[in-house]
Amino acid sequence: MAEWVRIPLKGLAEKACIQLPDGHKVALFHVGDAFYAIDDTCTHEEASLSEGTVYDDEDEPQVECPKHGAIFDIATGEVRSLPAVKSVHSYETKVEGDAVLVSTQPRDA
Repeated sequence: MAEWVRIPLKGLAEKACIQLPDGHKVALFHVGDAFYAIDDTCTHEEASLSEGTVYDDEDEPQVECPKHGAIFDIATGEVRSLPAVKSVHSYETKVEGDAVLVSTQPRDA
């Protein structure tokens, strides 16, 4: 059963890197009314996706890796463009009260 990490909404940026209890880093994005969480490290090179450019597309919100421009779907973690060829994990999120909760287990694990 997945555990949840509680992140206070107050002062939370539109994109942030959070650390799970096991030390794994996850990029958390706030796009419109939704929150998305994916692995923070690009699968092409060791770059932080939480530092990338977010494209606010309601059907398929994406982030562009700041190092070489690979694009990932932030809802699913699927890679959308080269140079990355491997997707990242995505994590369930939910809002409860004054916090967003992020699952500690990837959706596809």
